[in-house]
Amino acid sequence: MDGMLSQEEINALLGSMDAEAGSDVPNAEAPSTNVPDSEMLTPKESDAVGEIANISMGTAATTLSVLVNNRVDITTPSVTYTTMEELAEQQEAPCVFIYISYRAGLEGKNVLILKEQDVKVITDLMMGGDGTNTDTELNELHLSAICEAMNQMMGSAATSMSSMINEMVDISPPTATRVDFAQEFSEELADLMGQTFVQVSFRMEIGDLVDSEIMQLYPITFARRIYEQFAGLDKEEETAAEAAAPVQPAPAAKQPEPQPAPQMQPAPNMGVQQQPVAGPQPMYAMPPQDINIQPAQFQNFMPAQNLDGIAPENIDLIMDVPLEVTVELGRTSKSIKEILDFSPGTIIELEKLAGEPIDVLVNGKFVAKGEVVVIEESFGIRVTEIIKEN
Repeated sequence: MDGMLSQEEINALLGSMDAEAGSDVPNAEAPSTNVPDSEMLTPKESDAVGEIANISMGTAATTLSVLVNNRVDITTPSVTYTTMEELAEQQEAPCVFIYISYRAGLEGKNVLILKEQDVKVITDLMMGGDGTNTDTELNELHLSAICEAMNQMMGSAATSMSSMINEMVDISPPTATRVDFAQEFSEELADLMGQTFVQVSFRMEIGDLVDSEIMQLYPITFARRIYEQFAGLDKEEETAAEAAAPVQPAPAAKQPEPQPAPQMQPAPNMGVQQQPVAGPQPMYAMPPQDINIQPAQFQNFMPAQNLDGIAPENIDLIMDVPLEVTVELGRTSKSIKEILDFSPGTIIELEKLAGEPIDVLVNGKFVAKGEVVVIEESFGIRVTEIIKEN
């Protein structure tokens, strides 16, 4: 009315402009790298790899939530293609590359990429912190902790994959490397240059501390091998289902209808029944039979005894079995943070009073108490009390 466009008209105009501009834009799912069509995954293979990664990382997220004592959410993944050169252009901050090798069930390697800040938060939570102590420089302690976390996470993911393919899937202990794309690549990363990877990206949230992206890189041949492993299982299941399908029986010849059995009529003025004239005898008309029922007899399971009335003992058969004897001075509990603060000269206070008898354990079982003695140049223990079971 006043010559101005309404909001609906503006939205419609912008939508038509985007549609015209999008006619020259390639599909978002198409790779930005120069991958030959013969090497690209088919849509079915791509969907299968994404679904397998989704199930595996879902299990891994549950394990991570236990390690960091926080809620961990991982979204549905997206599957694309990438190279190290493209990642170098996209990643501004340093990353941590975690190398995972499959040694059973599946044969191949993939790389899990986490941002350096996310690694610091995860390791701080694992060590009992609140996730905010991230000002320190990334060091070997962080890399060792994240390797242990990834070992448990990917181990649970391998267990999940094992249940999917009915075959044990196992991984080697992961290794981690800090990667700064602004610097020169190490020799290990140099082997990855020039390759095209299937990139499976997830959005990861850890409580209110982390809202970031993690990604897995699969070599195309390994991604295709994963699909073939699961596709082969599906074909076996279909074949087994077809083999187990019931076979329809051929129609049987029509049988003559059975004639009803003659009714038994009581004879007049008699106390007995008249026998049937003809036809088969009905089952319910069978005369009752006397069955002799006796109580069940059970064997006596008392241990066998010898002539003297004493049960034989076989303790001599195990006299040469070695047992581990441990003398325990005392125990205490420390957090990971306190243990990491240990240094030469640190005093650890035990939960045992000075002068209290020392515990003696055999194969981890408490059997006696004693006192420490010195025999020539060696320590020993004099047993002062034998602990008897109640």
